Amino acid sequence: MQKVLVTGADGFIGSHLVEMLHSKGYEVRALSQYNSFNNWGWLETLSILNEIEVVTGDIRDAHFCNNLVQGVDIVYHLAALIAIPYSYVAPQSYVETNTIGTLNICQASLDAGVQRIVHTSTSEVYGTARYVPIDEKHPLQPQSPYSASKISADAMAMSFYNSFELPLSIARPFNVYGPRQSARAVIPTIISQIASGISKIKLGDVSPTRDFNYVEDTCRGFLEIANCDRALGKTINIGSNFEISIKEVLELIRKNMNSEVEFYEDSERIRPKKSEVHRLWCDNSLIRDLTGFAPKYNIEEGLKLTIEWFSNKNNLKFYKTDIYNV
Repeated sequence: MQKVLVTGADGFIGSHLVEMLHSKGYEVRALSQYNSFNNWGWLETLSILNEIEVVTGDIRDAHFCNNLVQGVDIVYHLAALIAIPYSYVAPQSYVETNTIGTLNICQASLDAGVQRIVHTSTSEVYGTARYVPIDEKHPLQPQSPYSASKISADAMAMSFYNSFELPLSIARPFNVYGPRQSARAVIPTIISQIASGISKIKLGDVSPTRDFNYVEDTCRGFLEIANCDRALGKTINIGSNFEISIKEVLELIRKNMNSEVEFYEDSERIRPKKSEVHRLWCDNSLIRDLTGFAPKYNIEEGLKLTIEWFSNKNNLKFYKTDIYNV
């Protein structure tokens, strides 16, 4: 039985990845960011909580990371600050967590002789598409402090492969959605507000297009990359190769929820002009060629499952639907 570490396990994608790894028979160590409330985020809701090892700490601390990776075979590094609007407010914290935190995880993994590490990137590093679909050779464009910190983190991770032969791959997921996602993202923002009975919903720009991916598909992509020797030293997109505008997604949600909710633009939610990423469309041919990966869920199927989850009052209670989540 291989032992795996998931950093950022208390978050949206991380908690789903923990569940999937456990179901595949891995021994899971899950990192939750330390807090004085001893709260483990979404891990608290998992039925398998007593069957995994939960560790609390902070990847910004190198000494802690050295201890964290001991005895681990595979590291899935997801821990990061991800909210783009908050990166305008606190850019230094993004560098400290995303870039230096990645340095700490890579150095600790190298020293401990970890067999494999999958570092998590983001499609935001591409910025607004210069051509579509976007393959891994597309130029990187730092259009927000968040994306700049992730570009730096990706470069740091790859430098450990090139300089020290750390057995590493970079997974670059496009826009992930599904149960447990933070309301800072557009899909849970809309669904949670409609489910709570709000009749008028404030939004930012709904014209940009995205390549939305259901969380289970994204997690399968992570596992495929970790188990593919040909993926070593490569940056690999995880996406659906399907482009849809945010406005079209909103209409799908409204239709599926039988809602007559009204949408209107809120200036507070508009990203700075040069910071908005207007178009993302994933070329997923590399992961398909390397592993045979293909998405299982289309946007309609994924939205149906997401709506079902958010419509459950026991889940909706975790969200403050009347507050703009930066």
